[in-house]
Amino acid sequence: MPQVPNWQIGRAMEYPYAAAYPRRQFAFVININRCIACQTCTMACKSTWTFSKGQEHMWWTNVETKPYGGYPQGWDVKLLQLLEQANPGGQTWSSAGRFEGETIFEAAHGAAPQADGAAAPGRVLGYLPADDEWASPNIHEDSATSTGSGVGGYEPGGVSLPEHRTWFFYLARLCNHCSYPACLAACPRKAIYKREEDGVVLIDQARCRGYRKCVEACPYKKPMYRPTTRVSEQCIACSPRLEGKDPETGGRPMETRCMAACIGQVRMQGLVQVGPDGDWAEDPRHPLYYLVKVARVALPLYPQLGTQPNGYYIPPRWVPRPYLEQMFGPGVGQAIERYTVPDRELLAVLQLFRRDNRVIYSYKIEEGPKVYETEVHGRPFTLYDDTVIAYGRDGEELFRTKVEEPFYVRPEKHPGSI
Repeated sequence: MPQVPNWQIGRAMEYPYAAAYPRRQFAFVININRCIACQTCTMACKSTWTFSKGQEHMWWTNVETKPYGGYPQGWDVKLLQLLEQANPGGQTWSSAGRFEGETIFEAAHGAAPQADGAAAPGRVLGYLPADDEWASPNIHEDSATSTGSGVGGYEPGGVSLPEHRTWFFYLARLCNHCSYPACLAACPRKAIYKREEDGVVLIDQARCRGYRKCVEACPYKKPMYRPTTRVSEQCIACSPRLEGKDPETGGRPMETRCMAACIGQVRMQGLVQVGPDGDWAEDPRHPLYYLVKVARVALPLYPQLGTQPNGYYIPPRWVPRPYLEQMFGPGVGQAIERYTVPDRELLAVLQLFRRDNRVIYSYKIEEGPKVYETEVHGRPFTLYDDTVIAYGRDGEELFRTKVEEPFYVRPEKHPGSI
């Protein structure tokens, strides 16, 4: 297999095709600390793209409760088990942030036969979920776990940050439009491709024959087979909105339906510039670049799988670190520390989440007065009422917002008064 660079795992890796990168890459950041599992994103996507016959099981966007939830059920646990079987004890990270284990592309060579007797995949290590695993998109919702000894698993004395003994969190997921898609690598028909202009991964349904190799290979299980048409489908990143062709966009790139519908203000989507080595080109005034590359509070989901996903998450503060490190890699502790006590710029950038439906390409901060000082976990914290300004593709101002929330006193007589 060709060797391709993967900056998320800190080394080159094997991939079935030679490296090729788009000019810009569709990417997003989701702040797990804010998600309330209202499922508004889930239903926004469902009502837009997957409401027809044969799509009943298709949830291109879903919100699942960790540690027990998942759609399809157990998707990540089963894949991690396959990796461990292929390379026992080898799934480790070095102190320098280099992944020393095997990715799903490298582990496929020595993988054992599957439980059903099928031969191990030649290109990508994966599995095909059974029908019943697609049956319950909200399985184990709000189910908590505990390392304590309280009655029923709950702590009688309560819990406190930074880590809970009884915990769960919501993980919002959609197609990561990976830089090295496993679905693309596995497709025998070459029906899957990445668009040059934005890196969105699409399935050419005229070429697809429904072999479901993409479903088997994708570690996140986001391509889904449609029995009525006998082809696979997946998230298209709401391409008409991204291109500015949706009637609502006014010709400007707009965020996807799941992003725009989020009432918890947990999401930000954008298009980042990609360098010749597949890494993000330096662009410190791009909000996603700042969150991922500068502040390093947003981390990829299961980077050890090797697909270099373009979905990033600000990890939850209350969850035991070993679990989060397995899910997001070795940068978890640093990311949580920086998010818990944000510096001046990070606090300003966090205000950009869900203030507008249009895609943000850059930002600027206008400094404001100091309004508050305190200590958080023994560290000094200062709040400044800065103004952060968001700009669009052509440098036009999209909006501006302040760090400090406005205080509004409702008059005694107001609409709706009795």
